[in-house]
Amino acid sequence: MKIFADTADTQAIGHLSEAGLIDGVTTNPSLIAKSGRNVLDVAREICAMVDGPVSVEVASPDYDGMMKEAAVIADIAANICIKLPLTFDGLRACRALTHQGHKTNVTLCFSVAQALLAAKAGATFVSPFVGRLDDINLDGIELISQIRRVYDNYPELKTEILAASLRTRNHVARVAGIGADAATMPAALIEAMISHPLTDKGLEGFMKDWAATGQSIL
Repeated sequence: MKIFADTADTQAIGHLSEAGLIDGVTTNPSLIAKSGRNVLDVAREICAMVDGPVSVEVASPDYDGMMKEAAVIADIAANICIKLPLTFDGLRACRALTHQGHKTNVTLCFSVAQALLAAKAGATFVSPFVGRLDDINLDGIELISQIRRVYDNYPELKTEILAASLRTRNHVARVAGIGADAATMPAALIEAMISHPLTDKGLEGFMKDWAATGQSIL
């Protein structure tokens, strides 16, 4: 499963990318606003830091506006993935942009029916939101499972499932077990996945025993 960092923090992206821990980046208007920087400047910098897809979202709600913005976004770098909302105009734009050869990420997916339409529109990725469904007492993990089953029924559908709105290590483990193609999450969650108390305890014991030998590898 590919792991994407869901952030516009270029320092965090560089830290994770240098360690080989991420396969791409996703951003959205909220993350860009949090960075306090110009969207095109941020996107250009991120695209230079990672080889994989970098999702940058259009801001216009209508088809014509989406297409104009998409043309500007697509010109940033070869690894740009144009992010579109799962609306009628968003799906229409997805279809047009896919035919033009662009990568697309259809976001704000909350149902199997929506995911099916995104695939029909030719989306490179569809982003079902796990955590936001959990927030309203629906099962976000089950949605990923249902979409996986539907897509697997129809091999001609090439859209990849990009599990989004992941909040915990358990979320990540479960979507990986279900068969999500990719998962996007905050940089802090990616780093938290490294830690385990038994790892810390074992390392502490190893270091203590090694110190007792009085040896040095160097």
